[in-house]
Amino acid sequence: MSTSATPPIAKQVPTERTHHGDTVIDPYAWLTDPKDPEVIAYLEAENAYAEAQTAGLAELRASVFGEIKARTQETDLSVPVRKGSWWRYQRTVEGQQYGIHCRRLVSGGEVTPPMPEDGKPLDGEEVLLDENELAEGKAYFSIGALAVSPDGKRLAYSTDFSGDERYTLRIKDLVSGETLADEVPDTYYGTAWSLDGSTLFYITVDEAWRPYRVWRHVIGTPTADDVVVFQEDDEKFFLGVGTSRDEKWLVIATSSKLTSEVLLLDAATPDGEFAAVAPRRQGVEYDVELAGDRLLILHNDDAENFELVSAPLPGAGDMSVWTPVIAHRADTRLLSVDAFETHLVLYYRRNGLTGLSVLPPSGEGEERPITFPEPLYSVGPSANPEYSQTRFRLAYNSMVTPGTVYDYDVADGTLTVLKQQPVLPSPSGAPFSSGDYEQHREWAVADDGTRVPISIVCRKGTPRDGSAPCLVYGYGSYEHSIDPGFSITRLSLLDRGFVFAIAHVRGGGEMGRAWYDHGKMLEKKNTFSDFVACARHLVSAGWTSASRLVARGGSAGGLLMGAVANLGPSDFAGIVAQVPFVDALNSILDPSLPLTVTEWEEWGDPLHDPEVYAYMKSYTPYENVRPARYPAIFALTSLNDTRVLYHEPAKWTARLRSVATGGTFLLKTEMEAGHGGRSGRYDAWQEEALVLAWIVATAAGPAE
Repeated sequence: MSTSATPPIAKQVPTERTHHGDTVIDPYAWLTDPKDPEVIAYLEAENAYAEAQTAGLAELRASVFGEIKARTQETDLSVPVRKGSWWRYQRTVEGQQYGIHCRRLVSGGEVTPPMPEDGKPLDGEEVLLDENELAEGKAYFSIGALAVSPDGKRLAYSTDFSGDERYTLRIKDLVSGETLADEVPDTYYGTAWSLDGSTLFYITVDEAWRPYRVWRHVIGTPTADDVVVFQEDDEKFFLGVGTSRDEKWLVIATSSKLTSEVLLLDAATPDGEFAAVAPRRQGVEYDVELAGDRLLILHNDDAENFELVSAPLPGAGDMSVWTPVIAHRADTRLLSVDAFETHLVLYYRRNGLTGLSVLPPSGEGEERPITFPEPLYSVGPSANPEYSQTRFRLAYNSMVTPGTVYDYDVADGTLTVLKQQPVLPSPSGAPFSSGDYEQHREWAVADDGTRVPISIVCRKGTPRDGSAPCLVYGYGSYEHSIDPGFSITRLSLLDRGFVFAIAHVRGGGEMGRAWYDHGKMLEKKNTFSDFVACARHLVSAGWTSASRLVARGGSAGGLLMGAVANLGPSDFAGIVAQVPFVDALNSILDPSLPLTVTEWEEWGDPLHDPEVYAYMKSYTPYENVRPARYPAIFALTSLNDTRVLYHEPAKWTARLRSVATGGTFLLKTEMEAGHGGRSGRYDAWQEEALVLAWIVATAAGPAE
């Protein structure tokens, strides 16, 4: 990589912060103002430096991009899903950045979805929405909501052209093809239709980007007449709105990190009042599934890993009538339940893997697990929109098996493959074969003796003498699990001799609710020490060496990257931190910022609690950069990110340059994008190709 450019040196403007008697001088707080021309100039200088430093990767980047593109079937079609009289699906076209949403009338007694092998349009196709047309001439594009009315005559959709996740909601008449005059700016994800399609419910955010209001809009009336039907005043809570599977009920779900509440309204009476299923109680989470004339309620009241109960509808709020369906299991985290006329499907997590089981509709009787032969895999529900269906659609993949869509026949227990993600030959013409790769589960031992699972994939024959380069990925927050799954882009590493590993650290949900609880609040440091333990295990087990090991994580996983850079800088050759939450303490101290107040139940409240303040200050990456030699660091962010603001990695990079005694630090800012980075698929591949090229070059040092 080039070293000809001089890294930008951010000016220092001492800014004082005092909390709980502790005064801190922040020299880079001035970088928080995106309207300051000096801030933009600094970000552009960093972009120029990053471009110069990676200029030598141009050929490798082009090769990797070519591999991703060659292996991807660019003209493709998702497995159609039946909803009423229609098959609904999405397709992509070679050369186009975005998807096309379509439907086709069901022909005769079709049960199996039509699946053309070439990914071309189905005969009789109707285009609901072509994202490419909407995105034309735009640097960024994203869809936030997409919902067809129950009568199939209208489509509600919302668009964002900057990446700030504020969407404009519009309605399309699917009979005439015209876009109606109804238009609502500054909406959030999610919408819900009344049963007759006359009324649409949507969500707006407050000044801190928190979804807090559900509105009712009658089609054809001025949006100024829209009515707020529910407002969430507790700043720890986020709202969502949707419908039940049979579309007979409108559902509002409001939740914090520890507490939730669900409200229902008959979708046939959209001007009625929403009513809570059960009133919220601090520390109790519950979710509901409509099942005919009863509710299935998944809750954690005195049930750490959740239990499933049944209750009549109405009257479910009376806990005395709750009937156990699936009792709490210490070894199984219940995730959700799907209810159908003839069966239930339970989705759960056990021993670090996901699973599905089928039960009679009452919940009583034999529980039949849906089994798979591979030792590592990810499985979960796919689209199952009809209450009367007798086949269950599920999605499966592993670290060596591409994404596969199955239909499970409830009556006879057979699995039918509907489609497996195509993986085309590489540019050299070499075909893909799962048999060329192998996956493993190993366990690292953390500082406190906890065994931490690691999922590993590599090409067969990869040496285990420490000579192989390795990329280890981690997240470890919000009970979000990084499950062992397939990736076309990852093949470009594996075929270059890389080992790829996922460190399933505490703070995630891989091993149940306790796994999450012991990696948050005043136990957050377990997340970081677990990751370092996994890195050291990969070295001691011969999978790689420290000089060839690169770590990667994004968002809260970017916090993990910043923390392990401070904790074990000599354990890694390089670190990729994408939209990294590295200035966590300063952000969580500011309740005016997006997400902060609700995050207090994840990290603690440093604004009001001196113990939390001291604990966070002891690990937050920006606060703890020290005079040591750091691994090479590549930080990527977006100017319009409203989740992790761009200035966190900008300040972190500036401090690394000022304090660290060695290391190359790159910051790349997308000037027209949000939390997810570039939006078009080809643009996203180009970005990923750059990151993978940097990883390959960084891990190219000699083995220890």
